[in-house]
Amino acid sequence: MSIKLVLLKSNETVITDLKELVDENEKVVSYLFENPYNVSLVTPTLLFEEDETVETKHQVSFYPWIVLSNDKQMMVNKDWIVSIVEPNEFVRDSYMQRMNTSTEGVMSEEQQRETLIENFEVITEEING
Repeated sequence: MSIKLVLLKSNETVITDLKELVDENEKVVSYLFENPYNVSLVTPTLLFEEDETVETKHQVSFYPWIVLSNDKQMMVNKDWIVSIVEPNEFVRDSYMQRMNTSTEGVMSEEQQRETLIENFEVITEEING
């Protein structure tokens, strides 16, 4: 697996098992996203009094990239890619845990979709900032 964070021209950040599709000259012509999820950083708004120290916690939210599709593999034009980077350990582990849960059959695909549609913040993890 090659788990990557991909920034798209649409300003979406997608975490996916990324594969390059190349031509006969080994030039990348497009990318294949397998199990793509939007990932975003959510920082709760905290109200506090003056002179009060507050520890900020960030949450990472995952939801299917194209929520209305049943496809697990999606081809993406290389021109739509702005950047491809390695996710930090925390984000990668959270994504892998989500993928393992779905492949082990803990929840049926239909149950997963219903959960995702009802609550887009399916996975919420806290990291200290």
